[in-house]
Amino acid sequence: MNAIPRTSSLDSTLALHREGYSFISKRCDELGTDIFRTRLMLHPVICMRGEDATRLFYEGGDVTRVGAMPSFVLRLLQDKDSVQQLDGEAHRRRKAMFVEVTMTETSVAAMAKRFRQHWLDHFKGQEEDCDLREAANLILTRAAADWIGIPPLLRDDDGKLAHRLARMIDSAGVPGPAAWLALLSRRSVERWLREVVVALREGSIEAGEGSALKTIGLTHRDADGRPLSHETAAVELLNLLRPIAAISRWIVFVAHALARNPQWQERFQRGHDDEMEGFVEEVRRLYPFFPFVGARVTRDIDWRGHMLRQGQWLLLDLYGTTHDPRLFPAPEKFSAERKLTWRDADFRFIPQGGGRPETGHRCPGEMITSEILKETVKLLCRPPVEIIPWDAAIPLGAIPASPVPPLRIARRAAAVDGDRRAMPTNGGAK
Repeated sequence: MNAIPRTSSLDSTLALHREGYSFISKRCDELGTDIFRTRLMLHPVICMRGEDATRLFYEGGDVTRVGAMPSFVLRLLQDKDSVQQLDGEAHRRRKAMFVEVTMTETSVAAMAKRFRQHWLDHFKGQEEDCDLREAANLILTRAAADWIGIPPLLRDDDGKLAHRLARMIDSAGVPGPAAWLALLSRRSVERWLREVVVALREGSIEAGEGSALKTIGLTHRDADGRPLSHETAAVELLNLLRPIAAISRWIVFVAHALARNPQWQERFQRGHDDEMEGFVEEVRRLYPFFPFVGARVTRDIDWRGHMLRQGQWLLLDLYGTTHDPRLFPAPEKFSAERKLTWRDADFRFIPQGGGRPETGHRCPGEMITSEILKETVKLLCRPPVEIIPWDAAIPLGAIPASPVPPLRIARRAAAVDGDRRAMPTNGGAK
């Protein structure tokens, strides 16, 4: 067996917080490898990147997600007993529920329609500049709650709900007071969703046929033949609400890409809708969303001549894999001509995981994400809006990443400067 290269530092936690998305790939490049050992929070970890590593994480049963992330991150982004924390038949059964809810043409079209309508309602008559991510987060929260089937009478304040969902995402990168406040927000949202589930099961509210609320809260049966507990049903409803609201980050990145590549604005204004999917998928490849994903090895295995021991903690570099020049030539260049698509279900284009969502841990919401982002392109380009500042940087040191300063949009035509056409390296980082 070949020895796995090791970093020289005793612990790399501070370096990870400083470098963010580039942390794993930077060390892979320095060590001339796709796998290395280090320590994070004093725990030994093996970091990996590339197509073969993605297969290990998303194909077969050699790894598990259980015990693979810090407890505060788990609580903020998934929680115990959620679909991501299951394996084997229990995972397949629960995952089939999410595929049924999120991956039919009818459900995707319904979500996209609600998003578009809430966007138009939100911006109707608005003349002032506004923070795009803040607006998109609220719009998506309202659209997602409608799409899930939560009655408006049970939603006291969509703005407060949107704020709490955003806090969970924003605070997942670093432990501390912000994460503690985010955990309080999560408990509050889960408590409210439990009340919704109880009301549904007691018959005091109704859910539409085929809605996520009815499927998760009423009709689904797990592998043991039992319905989800009130608590688990609330967790899984939140695991729809929060990721849909998180698409607001992709929306901001789509706006950033349009601002930096005005030739695409012009093409979409002329009606080249057939090119939109390639555009939004290149945004998802280039821009920083999830940095990496964790797993634990379930048995001793030989991976490319390296021994991975049972229980070993692994991190897969999602961002680094989608920026690997061996997989994507000129990876820092925005090129919608790559014609990428989530439909390929391969192990290279992995902004939200690899393989097939029906059988593995790949996110089942990519179809919804792609359609919402295509709607976003149409809404930003017809009629055109001004995206400011067009030259915002996207520092890779912060997880999750966002433009600095935040992007704002205004309902007026933007002047197009010739020097906007060059996409900066690292997805806009300076």
